[in-house]
Amino acid sequence: MFKTLKRWWKYLTAKLNASFNEKADPKVQLEQAITEAQEQHRRLKEQAANVIANQKQAEMRLNRVMAEYEKLNMNARQALLMADDAAKAGDDKKAAEFQQAAEAFANRLIAVEREVEETKSLVLQASQAAEQAKAAVQQNATALQAKLAERQKLLSQLDQAKMQEEMNKAMATLSETVGEDVPTFEEVRAKIEARYARAKGAAELTEASVESRMLEIEQASINTEAQARLAQIRSELGLAPSEEEGAALLEAAEQLKTPEGTPESQAASQPAEGSA
Repeated sequence: MFKTLKRWWKYLTAKLNASFNEKADPKVQLEQAITEAQEQHRRLKEQAANVIANQKQAEMRLNRVMAEYEKLNMNARQALLMADDAAKAGDDKKAAEFQQAAEAFANRLIAVEREVEETKSLVLQASQAAEQAKAAVQQNATALQAKLAERQKLLSQLDQAKMQEEMNKAMATLSETVGEDVPTFEEVRAKIEARYARAKGAAELTEASVESRMLEIEQASINTEAQARLAQIRSELGLAPSEEEGAALLEAAEQLKTPEGTPESQAASQPAEGSA
């Protein structure tokens, strides 16, 4: 039972994680990753600072022990000299006291020598650890800078991806049916082309009709009147009509004549035949 519940829990956790990663905004996740990297770098710097502080403390302790060692060495030498002077002066009591003091300094000197060696070893280890910490901080700083530079690239790629996705949706809308109430681009184009074709066909029929011929005759009459008025004005001014005006007048007159075979000509010819 416990194993079954554990498996179900792992399954639900994996499913929720997959759903979360699918719906999460990559831009927000990228900022979270950068923030976490910056936080790790800050913690690494704090640890490196502690290591370097230990090195400095070890160095200060070594300097202090070395100073004590030098002082003990000088005191031991001084005690021996004073013991020798007292022995030469015949003062055996002082000579013995100075000798005991020299031995005490020597014992302390031996202990300090051991402490010096131990402190040197600690300083060496602390120095190595400090160098490693500095190198780690520098390496992590370089990696962080690379991530920060890559963030701008990734954000640019993310914006481009979003724009491309919107363009893909727009293009898909032009060629696919979005819904029952929304026509496709192909359907709208076919509708417009059909309407344009019908309009062109109707225009061609209109151009071939009697009304269109009547409009042409009316227009020709207007042009003839205009040419006649220009000829009158030229005559009043004593100007001879130009060749172009004469040709235009002749052409307009020809257009105003009723062609043979038309209903008007047939109507005009019927009375003549009856009278004959």
